[in-house]
Amino acid sequence: MPPRRFAFLDHPGPLAFAHRGGAAEGRENTFSAFAKAVELGYRYLETDAHATADGELLAFHDNTLDRVTDRSGRISRLPYREVAQARIGGVDEIPRLEDLLAAWPDVRFNIDVKESNAIVPLARAIRRTGAYDRICLTSFSDLRLAQSRRAMDREVCSALGPRGVAALRTASLGSGYGRLLTGLARARIPCAQVPLGIRGMRITTPAFIRTAHALGMQVHVWTIDDPAVMERLLDLGVDGIMTDNITGLRGVLTARGQWHPPIGPP
Repeated sequence: MPPRRFAFLDHPGPLAFAHRGGAAEGRENTFSAFAKAVELGYRYLETDAHATADGELLAFHDNTLDRVTDRSGRISRLPYREVAQARIGGVDEIPRLEDLLAAWPDVRFNIDVKESNAIVPLARAIRRTGAYDRICLTSFSDLRLAQSRRAMDREVCSALGPRGVAALRTASLGSGYGRLLTGLARARIPCAQVPLGIRGMRITTPAFIRTAHALGMQVHVWTIDDPAVMERLLDLGVDGIMTDNITGLRGVLTARGQWHPPIGPP
């Protein structure tokens, strides 16, 4: 049974994702970073979802403000009026995710749901913006990812959770894993988003990619900033790369004839 088709993935590949807007070339998860990526021709932006104590949905990676802003505290425990005063790098406001969705209506957003209190605000933002076909949900929590899928008014694109990735890797190791393959096929998840490896264990092997493709899944790899590694992964047949080095990835894809700029304005 092939995965369901989703408009999110309907674009000439390989897909180029600006990770946090291109964190190597600007202040991560800021309007300015995302705007630069869009100006470079990116139509896939990766970001993260957190919600404040009073339910404002933000595009921000960390649980706390401490690392990248001039304020401190856990976002989920702070009201928006306090979080709104924080400045990323002392300069940029933390954007509301709904504002990003509205700013570029033809751009697609890969959204990592970071905490459970962001699920309902995210569903509301998707409903208000009508962005169902422009998002892909992911999470490092299988439970949070399942809850996020259920919270949507309709089915949206999503990636495998950690257990699915582990099952796909195990199934790629050889014969004898028919049940795993059957379960993955029944889930009909359209993509696996994975790192090169975890704790010294390689994930993105040729066998992993072949197995995913045999199930009709795309493989997107994060977070790749070295052009040589980008080249190697593309040679292996990955379907997408997430990068902080957005100029570098565009250069690699352009040289290979695989950069697909949008037609018309974003």
